[in-house]
Amino acid sequence: MPHPFTHLSRSRRTRRATVTGALAALTAALVTAGTLPAAAAPRHGSDFAKAVHAQGKARVAAAVLDLDDPKHRPEVHGDGGPFDTASIVKVDILAAALMKAHGAGRNLSAVERDRAKAMIEHSDNAAANALWRSIGLAPGLKAANKRLGLTETEGGSGPRWGLTRTTPRDQIRLLRAVFDPGPATPLDQTSRAYIRSLMGNVADEQSWGVSAAGAHGALKNGWLQRNTTGLWDVNSVGRITKGGHRYLVAVLSDGNTSMQDGIALVERAARAAVAG
Repeated sequence: MPHPFTHLSRSRRTRRATVTGALAALTAALVTAGTLPAAAAPRHGSDFAKAVHAQGKARVAAAVLDLDDPKHRPEVHGDGGPFDTASIVKVDILAAALMKAHGAGRNLSAVERDRAKAMIEHSDNAAANALWRSIGLAPGLKAANKRLGLTETEGGSGPRWGLTRTTPRDQIRLLRAVFDPGPATPLDQTSRAYIRSLMGNVADEQSWGVSAAGAHGALKNGWLQRNTTGLWDVNSVGRITKGGHRYLVAVLSDGNTSMQDGIALVERAARAAVAG
């Protein structure tokens, strides 16, 4: 029987669409001292729908927070979720591992750091499996997310971290805990800088997704082909810069006929969401 996450990361077998023969193409407040303003109502308007042009059964949603906008209010476009996370949950897993270690009065061990690096930079699933177990599976993720203010994320059962369910709003909350210098979060400064450094150094073949909407800052992508339908979940979250502004962007999609189609859809959605 194939491993349940066989399709979650084939990073070294994929390339961007520019390479021949490769890819074709906040409502709740933070429970910590800093609060995340309520997100604008999801935008189901024709402009976003026309821009993303989802095909067949594909579904896509995006959330954006302009860190340099005084209003500091996230905007949600399209269907607000929930969606399968696939490998974007690895950022959440790392945050939980760092919080657990900090609570125990220690830093990550050398082995844990090696696993974190492989998990984020190369989307390594074996490393994610080990860290998922170390945080206590879904219950451990739930405890960490309660502290982070994530209210719409449910961990996958047993070893199935890739089937964690989340929304674009919650992914913005997580990104804000990592990238936004404003609110207080349970992640200390060193932990935040560590996550940012790994997300800013992902393998070249994974530099697609939200980076299509602006200068590449830091990201994590996820992809998963569902055994029951053969359709693909393709997601991307991270921080970009455009026009002198820093944006946190989360794009989630499912029902894609191929990984290539999913990447193209996510990139169109990211550009449309940042453009407003």
